[in-house]
Amino acid sequence: MEAVYVLEPGAYLRREGSAIRVCKQQKEIDRIPAQGLKRLVLIGYVSMTGGIVDFLIKNRVETVFMTATGRYRARLGIDEHRHVALRRDQYLQLSHSAFAAGAARIIVNGKLENMRLFLLNRARAYDAPALRQAAAQIRSIQATGLAGESNLERVRGFEGAATRIYFSVFGRMIQNADFVFNGRNRRPPLDPVNALLSFVYTLLTNEVLSAIKAVGLDPYMGSLHDISYGRPSLACDLVEEYRSFLGDRMVLGIINRRMLNPDDFIRRGPPPKNFVDEAEMKAKRPVEMKPAVMRTFIDAYEAMMNRRILYPPDGKKIRYRHLLHRQAAAFAAVLQDEKKDYQPFTWSI
Repeated sequence: MEAVYVLEPGAYLRREGSAIRVCKQQKEIDRIPAQGLKRLVLIGYVSMTGGIVDFLIKNRVETVFMTATGRYRARLGIDEHRHVALRRDQYLQLSHSAFAAGAARIIVNGKLENMRLFLLNRARAYDAPALRQAAAQIRSIQATGLAGESNLERVRGFEGAATRIYFSVFGRMIQNADFVFNGRNRRPPLDPVNALLSFVYTLLTNEVLSAIKAVGLDPYMGSLHDISYGRPSLACDLVEEYRSFLGDRMVLGIINRRMLNPDDFIRRGPPPKNFVDEAEMKAKRPVEMKPAVMRTFIDAYEAMMNRRILYPPDGKKIRYRHLLHRQAAAFAAVLQDEKKDYQPFTWSI
């Protein structure tokens, strides 16, 4: 079992031999085999003993802490990768405005291409002209605006314009009358669809961050996203190519297959403009998944990440999780050899 998620509010972890006990109110509610564990994700208010912390560090188990609504909080720090030469090349290359703008343009074009292909895929499935029109508009941005653009701010502007077009028709891909999408909102998400999107994007970003660290890059130095204290900018860059065909496709699949219903969410009134503290944020967030539903969602996510897809550079099928690592390694190779070009992964339709 490579990845394990602990969701139970108020749970705490204890070590017992070769297993991790998940306890609540002095009772064991689950038991996790420690052998083969590579990734532990703690969602909500979950605590652990010193013995567990020692085990996680010694066995280099990547441990991620997230809020109950799916926002990233922290990561258990392990010794950084020793590939100093690669990080030196990353800092030098991404500090050059021309290289950074070119990298950002490639990343954005990959994101736009996957959005366009996804819209065309669903346009055929649902016979929806509005989706075809949006795909054509995104293609126009790629061809007449983004192509050859060397100004980073304009690249970001084209990305924003295409994303607005995409989400303007996103609701037409929802084939379940119980769920309505009236536009993208976040921090905090205000409705169930946006809550699901934000949660899956957070999971994917953490996957990409892990891949980046595994190949030896600094996740906080990117190109498309500015350097900002505490933000893993490179992870935010490289996750863009996966948003539509992994994140959005999964959310739409769960909704359209009626795996969820509106009663699976806790709804509250509009949130205050500013939260006083973590307790108030928890009490007043407008919408969140109930714990049992979050487990269903995470099970679907893990099933998706373990599916296989043909990876042309290798000529064989690999798991989606491995795909993220291969793409991070490909980006690292470009930073070390200017003759190479990074190729975002695009899905065929």
